[in-house]
Amino acid sequence: MLTDQEKEEILRLIHREVVPAIGCTEPMAVALCVARATELLGERPQYIRLRLSANILKNAMGVGIPGTGGMIGLPIAVALGAIGGKSCLGLEVLRDCTDDDLAAAKQYMAGDHISIELEKEDPDKLFIHCVVTADDGRHEEATIKGSHTNFQTLPPPSLAGREQNVLPHEPGNVTTPSLQGRAGGGSESSLSLAKVYDFATTMPLDELRFILEAKRLNEAAAADGLRENYGHRLGKTMCSPLGRGIMGDSIFAKVLSETSCACDARMAGAKIPVMSNSGSGNQGICATMPVVVFARENHNTEEELIRALTLSHLTAIYIKQSLGTLSALCGCVVASTGSSCGITYLMGGNYEQIAYSVKNMIANLTGMICDGAKPSCALKLTTGVGTAVMSAMLAIQHRHVTSAEGIIEDDVDRSIHNLTSIGSRGMDETDRFVLDIMTHKQ
Repeated sequence: MLTDQEKEEILRLIHREVVPAIGCTEPMAVALCVARATELLGERPQYIRLRLSANILKNAMGVGIPGTGGMIGLPIAVALGAIGGKSCLGLEVLRDCTDDDLAAAKQYMAGDHISIELEKEDPDKLFIHCVVTADDGRHEEATIKGSHTNFQTLPPPSLAGREQNVLPHEPGNVTTPSLQGRAGGGSESSLSLAKVYDFATTMPLDELRFILEAKRLNEAAAADGLRENYGHRLGKTMCSPLGRGIMGDSIFAKVLSETSCACDARMAGAKIPVMSNSGSGNQGICATMPVVVFARENHNTEEELIRALTLSHLTAIYIKQSLGTLSALCGCVVASTGSSCGITYLMGGNYEQIAYSVKNMIANLTGMICDGAKPSCALKLTTGVGTAVMSAMLAIQHRHVTSAEGIIEDDVDRSIHNLTSIGSRGMDETDRFVLDIMTHKQ
């Protein structure tokens, strides 16, 4: 049974990790860092120098940037961050950029103003350091580390003796501690699947109702993805006569298509907010849309939907605590495990059956690599969501992968930590190899 203090801490954790974001969170975090440094400088910089961790580079190379008419990659995100970005908007940093800002950003990135380097010394997989320099040589800097909005400062060489300070927390600017940093102690770091289930199923409903904002935002993104032609149009294809002829009009098909539509829109750079989870919009979509669609088609009550969404999102947050904000493991593995728990709950499953669904997911999807954020992420989300539904179907019938098989253990939390150990440590060399391939393609 959770204590009142644990309940309050978990509630704050969800509010911190489930937040709106426009565009892929890695280039948005870079734009956020540039915007903050530019604000400190007080004028448009003459030069912008960035040092980025490999995982930031990997996830920012091939994804659409919102409001740019389909432009991809870091240079335009950096330029827009300097010209029209507002750091007080957090991961919606480019929300208020205008057509004039875009025109100016295109001109800016065409000049010799932006330098991007790979960070080789800091071990954090989420590291962004920005130095902006004015015409007269003045410079300011900003650093994001550990999580997508976690600002720190490093004194420039000319100010080496000055005491380091954390940049001030401004209204609307989330400064979230690193998930990895929280792993060392406190109730937030001692989550278990049983605590996640207890919280989701026993908290007063009014304290969880905010999670319906994830439904509203991500449903709107899915509708936009169906209406327009984004990315590979995976969601639209599944809704087309061809898709319905092959997959039918089942709950399963609707879960896959609506989730894919939202991802299609987001990865192509649609200027619409989605509700993210643990710093990832795709994880937010994947933890939300399968549960929302299943609840609608299964005629679940609003209370059941709220508790299922809470279960899904908090499961994903719990897994990410030991996996880390960025890793070699595709985030859809984590988020679709959450959605499988939510769907199992909507099917009438109890804690034991929800634990079975987690084991089924880990046995199936462990090892799916992250090769950067891009339009084809919709394919991976669909794979994860399809597995989530199948895992729930087995779990509700008390069928599950056993400890005699692979990395699964009798204890579900140990199974989860086996998954995250593989993703955070075991696949480090895979992560480096993937980035090497991505940066040396012919």
